[in-house]
Amino acid sequence: MASILVTGATGFVGGHVVHAIRAAERDVKALVRDPSKTERLRTWDVEIVEGDMTDAASLRRAVEGCDSVVHLVAIRQGPPEQFQAIMVDGTRALLAAAEAAGVGRFVLMSALGTSETTRTLVPYFGAKWEMEQAVERSGIPYVIFRPSFVFARDGGILPTFVRLARFAPVTPIIGTGTQRIQPIWVDDVAVYFAEALDKDEATGRTFELGGPDVVTWNEFWERLKWLRRMRRPTVHVPVKLMRPAALVTERLPGDIPLTNDLLTMLEQVDNAVTDTAASDTFELPLVPLDEQLRRSV
Repeated sequence: MASILVTGATGFVGGHVVHAIRAAERDVKALVRDPSKTERLRTWDVEIVEGDMTDAASLRRAVEGCDSVVHLVAIRQGPPEQFQAIMVDGTRALLAAAEAAGVGRFVLMSALGTSETTRTLVPYFGAKWEMEQAVERSGIPYVIFRPSFVFARDGGILPTFVRLARFAPVTPIIGTGTQRIQPIWVDDVAVYFAEALDKDEATGRTFELGGPDVVTWNEFWERLKWLRRMRRPTVHVPVKLMRPAALVTERLPGDIPLTNDLLTMLEQVDNAVTDTAASDTFELPLVPLDEQLRRSV
């Protein structure tokens, strides 16, 4: 049986996606930059191919013998040329390699909020939009997912929120707290990707992914504090007061949760789905928000 290539397999979402695909007894090949991070993948009998989104030759090696590609690679911070090289040019090179190898399915992870309207808002949205456009124009049968905030106990932004709720003397909410979010549990996201590999009804479509509950940031923090039995006061911090701190933190190494681009997105974009296409097409049971928060403790 031909393999499924997964890019970004060592990342937060990637590990869960690989696990879901392997649970369906499908062979997986993973494109990885750092082989020291592949121990978990190897325990799942995943074939490892060393490479990089900026190395077209490694992309061609990676897609050999694959009938599908799940493309998860993205960055959230960096100079514009880095977004261009890794996300935009890298995706185009991967699509070219996939087409040459006869790949019959390409599943892309985009992001909720990505649109022609928002593509000039921050480099991240711009790169995601260009990736979507490249996939749609490639001629390869595709599925595109745009998840809302992806929650999990082992990664993403939720552990940061839990630490804030536990240790901060007050609960800081950026802006008015009235922007909406629709968090989705990471294992639910993974199942969407695994099922998209074979679902004909999903071909050639873009789906927004969110959990069962839509809440404002104010409501989210109240739920989190209630579940953790905390009564610390809430303080709304204007976005303009957060930007100097973001200028510092976004220059630190690693995946920094607070950047100026993130502040812009939080200020300008609701993070809730606009239609029921994903739930109608896939009919998956999804983890409610309160259960997501309970699992994070």
